[in-house]
Amino acid sequence: MKPTAIVLLHCQDKPGIVSDFTKFITDNKGNIIYLDQYVDREDGMFFMRIEWELEDFLIPREKIGEFIDTLYTQRYQMNVNLYFNDVKPRMAIFVSRMSHCLYDLLARYKAGEWNVDIPCIISNHEDLRYVADQFDIPYYVWSISKDHSNRAEVENAEMELLKKENITFIVLARYMQIIGDDMIAAFPHHIINIHHSFLPAFVGARPYHQAWERGVKIIGATSHYVTADLDAGPIIEQDVMRVSHKDTPDTIVLKGKDLEKIVLSRAVTKHIQRKILTYNNKTIIFS
Repeated sequence: MKPTAIVLLHCQDKPGIVSDFTKFITDNKGNIIYLDQYVDREDGMFFMRIEWELEDFLIPREKIGEFIDTLYTQRYQMNVNLYFNDVKPRMAIFVSRMSHCLYDLLARYKAGEWNVDIPCIISNHEDLRYVADQFDIPYYVWSISKDHSNRAEVENAEMELLKKENITFIVLARYMQIIGDDMIAAFPHHIINIHHSFLPAFVGARPYHQAWERGVKIIGATSHYVTADLDAGPIIEQDVMRVSHKDTPDTIVLKGKDLEKIVLSRAVTKHIQRKILTYNNKTIIFS
């Protein structure tokens, strides 16, 4: 895999952005291997993802961000994120007692589907330590007391570990605890959650049983970024599955778990590939 630079940017739509940026790359002998753009005509905003090979690129990689900032960021009032494909994202997984999403994430990781490192798994229960042991990944447990008196202590310990392991994003694989504001602020639009339905939908406990009692014909799952506004962050991926009167609560649960795994893995894949741009509590998902 040849080293590449990836830029995600957005700004007010103006003539010349694409031609200026591509000219900057080609003039410096960069080979563009990906370009996708979108214009939100309602807000007049321009969004672009562009990737180019660095093998013959004349600008040293440590100077690319400085050049982009000088030439384009200020000129177009751009928001720019620069990545390199040979710098792996570092993912922390948070879990509670349900194993289906955790197994799916770790299986994809071990199969080499993702260009990512997973240095730690964090939980509020010991139940899934055996899963982490199977995949030889360190497993840490911090339990929050029922009266939440130790919440600050637990969150501080978790934050120290995340910092120590240079974590770049977090995946909540059915982690049944509220994420604190400090952690959300430290990882803005970098905490991915899986929700067991379309949002908003059946709230509270036993959502699939509620769906069965209502006689629904489809069930859904939603993956989104976590914000301080509970379950209202930018949506990354959603999908549905048909059910019928022949289904029982148990079969709906099984179908729902399959859906959750698929939807979460799609969201994680797009994040690892740096193909998601957030704006106004929405996501632009590049192809």
